[in-house]
Amino acid sequence: MIASQIKSAIRDIPDFPKPGIIFKDITPILKDPALCGKIVDSFAEHLKGTRIDAIAGIESRGFLFGVSLATKLGVPFVPVRKAGKLPFSIKQKAYKLEYGTATIEMHIDAFEPGQHILIHDDLLATGGTALAAAELIREMGGVVAGFSFVVELGFLKGRERITSVCDKVVALAEY
Repeated sequence: MIASQIKSAIRDIPDFPKPGIIFKDITPILKDPALCGKIVDSFAEHLKGTRIDAIAGIESRGFLFGVSLATKLGVPFVPVRKAGKLPFSIKQKAYKLEYGTATIEMHIDAFEPGQHILIHDDLLATGGTALAAAELIREMGGVVAGFSFVVELGFLKGRERITSVCDKVVALAEY
């Protein structure tokens, strides 16, 4: 089962980025090309039948599997970046974090209005960044097709926040 393979590969880093947090480090997964392939295949299987015109990957770890999944599905990849990282005309969305605020942005020509966009990231925690990406996509005329994550921290209840936008949520492993 893919969930147990993912959990076996993930490394816990205590007190990162601040005391009391146990960081779920997915970088050991990247040392296993076979597992990476299984992850992309599993996403594709879970998303079968879902209209997806593009995949929006959230910086930076959402790029890791987001690009591979977009390639597998034959759709464009849209980078959702932190403020100040994109060189062309952009649309921004500011949002609250547990410890402050952040801003994400996309190029204004990232997709066409009416297209169905899957939002992808490596981890679903509180859902704040995914929700901000969804709001930005909707403000730009897109339709949120769903969300995909390698890992979900269920105890932080991020799924509850993002299902207000779209109830199609795929998380391959949950803690």
